[in-house]
Amino acid sequence: MNLLLSALLCFLLCSMLPVDSMMVRLNSTSHDAKKPVPLGMAEDAVDDMYFGCNKTMAEMVKNKFFRKEMKEKTGTFADVWKRAESCANRKLKQRTAGDQALTKDHLQAICVFTSDDDDGDDDEGFYKTFNDAVRKNKKKYDTDFLFHSLHFWLTSAVQILSNNKKCHTTYRRTNHTFTGKRNNMMRFGSFASSSHKTTLVDFGNKTCFKITTCSGADLKRYSEVKGEEEVLIPPYEVFKITEKKKGGEVKELVGCKVVYRLESAGVLSNLNCKLTL
Repeated sequence: MNLLLSALLCFLLCSMLPVDSMMVRLNSTSHDAKKPVPLGMAEDAVDDMYFGCNKTMAEMVKNKFFRKEMKEKTGTFADVWKRAESCANRKLKQRTAGDQALTKDHLQAICVFTSDDDDGDDDEGFYKTFNDAVRKNKKKYDTDFLFHSLHFWLTSAVQILSNNKKCHTTYRRTNHTFTGKRNNMMRFGSFASSSHKTTLVDFGNKTCFKITTCSGADLKRYSEVKGEEEVLIPPYEVFKITEKKKGGEVKELVGCKVVYRLESAGVLSNLNCKLTL
């Protein structure tokens, strides 16, 4: 109960702040596809939402983390960042009137995440390397985490695009088996791709989700992948499992074996502003 109250309180506070203060990946997880994975609160996630320290962290990224990460030989961030520059320049020209707060760095972060770029060793692309680190590296956040710049800019981009304008009903298909009980609380613990579309069957049918997200952002024309109508959910959004149904009982998600209905229940950021304290 305390967790839910704190999450709801934080969500309400965030909704009163200006943004300045604050699907090729639809089935991507780091889990063994053959082993059932329990849906939970993803306690090991890098879930900083930069609530109250956005400007300070922006300066830290610019003057410290980005310079360091562009020199790293591991993680491949520098390579994919450079390759995404042409995408960012193109998207910058496509900004709509309501999205002028998006900088080139924000757009380049979206391009990196949605590019389906491949580092040569993983045919699922760089986004999986990044999301695996986001999901697991809470203990390394202030020491060996490799992606401070991308995490900050992607989080900030999601916040700008969502800006608490409205909640979205989205869908997520996976080829993994997840387990969870009705009324349990959970987070994805990474940047979770979902879609307004119900028909992206190529992404899987073992476990599917019908989601009401209030912190997720419609990436609109800024995604490198066309036609997926992607809504990106941040690691810190909390959901309540309100239903668990057999796939045949959910007409929108044809072919799914199990469908979980998730309702947004606020946010929880265990690492909020930790690097600026």
